Amino acid sequence: MTPDENAAPAGIRDVVILGSTGSIGTQAIDVIRRNPGRFRVTGLAAGGGRVDLLAAQVLDLRPEVVAVAKGSAAEDLQLALYAEAQKRGFSSGGYRLPKLLAGPGTIAEVAAWPCDVVLNGVDGAAGLASTLAALDAGRTLALANKESLIIGGPLVKQRAKPGQIVAVDSEHSALAQCLRAGDRGELRRLVVTASGGPFRGRSRADLEDVTPEQALAHPTWSMGPLVTVNSATLVNKGLEVIEAHLLYDVPFDRIEVVVHPQSAVHSMVEFTDGSTIAQAGPPDMRLPIALGLAWPGRVPDAAPSIDWTRAHTWEFFPLDDEAFPSVRLAREVGEAGGTAPAVYNGANEECVAAFLAGTLTFPAIVDTVARVVSEHMSGTGVSTPAALTLDDVLAADAWARARARELTSG
Repeated sequence: MTPDENAAPAGIRDVVILGSTGSIGTQAIDVIRRNPGRFRVTGLAAGGGRVDLLAAQVLDLRPEVVAVAKGSAAEDLQLALYAEAQKRGFSSGGYRLPKLLAGPGTIAEVAAWPCDVVLNGVDGAAGLASTLAALDAGRTLALANKESLIIGGPLVKQRAKPGQIVAVDSEHSALAQCLRAGDRGELRRLVVTASGGPFRGRSRADLEDVTPEQALAHPTWSMGPLVTVNSATLVNKGLEVIEAHLLYDVPFDRIEVVVHPQSAVHSMVEFTDGSTIAQAGPPDMRLPIALGLAWPGRVPDAAPSIDWTRAHTWEFFPLDDEAFPSVRLAREVGEAGGTAPAVYNGANEECVAAFLAGTLTFPAIVDTVARVVSEHMSGTGVSTPAALTLDDVLAADAWARARARELTSG
């Protein structure tokens, strides 16, 4: 049976989920399971590290195609599917196996599978190929993988049609919702909120002895280790400033960051008459995920709403650029454009890995990223946005990772 012959009933959106076993993917599946009349999963893709969970998802959702990026995981997935089917009491032939793909390029292959919406929840720079594949195939891209937009900004923007990318980050989803309140000419600035992470209020000196366990203990959000550490260093917020600039074509000097520990207000838009429109909700990613899948519509009861029968106190603080210089560095990188954002992101991912392995101190994460960025910017290999190619981006990413590993290897 071909995908076209198996088309969803009218009104139901076919969805492909990339990174299905991760935090974004599992929450997306929860939204989809609770809304069978609105969504149907036609494709799943994952790294291959959690084949038991992926097998359960396959039997629950019955996708047409499944991919694992780790080629050696293909046999493990087949065995996990058999074991899961036996556990559920399926006899031979009691369920239909999807098309199984394995290898580094297969996630991008699934990104181009016939569907209405591709949710890209792949971690890190590895999501760029899938972002480009989904856009080239004409799919609506619900983008949770901010890194692919940041490192490949001009490439992604050149390929995306108006309205083809829907942001899934809670902050950028909030901005999109707030921007509905006024015309483009009425916009004054975007205000991106940050929880401040687990070390809000600490000085730079206080951060020297931070442990990986402390950095992974985020006060309000449950996320993967890379994003959680990025939230602690505020690198994540630096990436989000670049993302906001690219998504909404707003200059960097009109994008502010404010620390909001309660994570109830996800971002705000200020208009020229002095009005500020804020989007608020509990810190639950199912709301922006559901909005990304259904955009521009909403999914009823996608996530719990704020309980207005209780008292609430919401605080807002200015960002401490001295203790957390990552946002300032991200602005410089974003202004430079070209391959600089790829270097910032690639170096950071390697430095986070070194920190989690115990070979780099917490403040040295951003210090090392800044050094790698400075070396790149002062060299001759910086491609301008107009001349940027995919090979440029991949080469800059590889160089930044290699250089960061050199600097963090002891």
